[in-house]
Amino acid sequence: MPFDIREFPAGAEAVARNRRLVGGWLLAVAFMVLVMIVLGGVTRLSGSGLSIMEWAPLSGAVPPLNEAEWQRLFRLYQHIPQYALLHDGMDLAGFKRIFWLEWVHRLWGRLVGAAFLLPLLWFWARGAIEPRLRPQLVLLFLLGGVQGAVGWFMVASGFFPDSIAVSPYRLVVHLALALILYAALLWIGLTVLRPTPLAAPAAPRRRLVASLALIALTIIAGGFTAGLHAGRIYNSFPLMDRRVVPAAYAALHPLLRNLTENPAAVQFDHRLLATLAALMVLATAAAGLLRRQPKPLARALAALGLLVLVQYALGVATLLHAAPLDLAALHQGVAVLVFTAAVVALHAARGAAPARARQLIPEPT
Repeated sequence: MPFDIREFPAGAEAVARNRRLVGGWLLAVAFMVLVMIVLGGVTRLSGSGLSIMEWAPLSGAVPPLNEAEWQRLFRLYQHIPQYALLHDGMDLAGFKRIFWLEWVHRLWGRLVGAAFLLPLLWFWARGAIEPRLRPQLVLLFLLGGVQGAVGWFMVASGFFPDSIAVSPYRLVVHLALALILYAALLWIGLTVLRPTPLAAPAAPRRRLVASLALIALTIIAGGFTAGLHAGRIYNSFPLMDRRVVPAAYAALHPLLRNLTENPAAVQFDHRLLATLAALMVLATAAAGLLRRQPKPLARALAALGLLVLVQYALGVATLLHAAPLDLAALHQGVAVLVFTAAVVALHAARGAAPARARQLIPEPT
């Protein structure tokens, strides 16, 4: 019997149920993107990102199934500079170790795309997605496709002569797009579940916007730090080679190159931004909690303050131990949690919707 969309139940109860399903789906995809960001960080930190030399969006989902295919992929890897400069003499077993991490990273990206597209088509056909949301969700899907292409564009930069890693610039673009996708999924999902804003004062909103901006800038600076392996030098805190500002801060010319290409300057800037972000977050959380706030906002502010303390301590520990893989990966993962808490807090503190919008978006029951 053919399905008739008109048979889908209407009314406030159906709208509320649809909103719970769609909002839960979007938050689940957002969680998958969070995992993807952490996987990407581990892949870059471990140097595994260049182990797969082909971009095969469909066939690449199937791993090598026989010895001949393993040997073919290994021969491709042996032709890039990273093998000759870092892994000369690596055997097939060693190649498999770095291959699997990058393969899982790419497979997870495909799963994220499927987890977004298939439910989107289903909910759309059922009429469960409100018309105002449809352009936003289509745009998110297209942006996800762009992100996949940017990922390969980043990987391809590691094939240049004398290159042993991907371009830090392309790495940061890839990271920034991932954060935008993640924040959008999180924000839209939360809005679908709770369309009516809380009665929160304007001051926390302004401070939270500043906090989120500083957190995002710190993560981007962390991308340059990871891309240049800048965490493996100046492994002391709070001074850098017994100075507040390292002597090599302005070693490159013109001066602006130091911000993205000089490991000493990149590490200093990351430290500075992290400190400013931590101070701003703690001031925002303290000021917000001292005033009477709605419970969701109060919880979000408390979580944000706690997470930023944990993250700052992790950053110092990672630096003092010269950025070992486990600590560096944990530091990157908690950074995304701090970003998450800031987005959730800002959403809880968002301004009231216009009266007409509130009439069109009934609250879940």
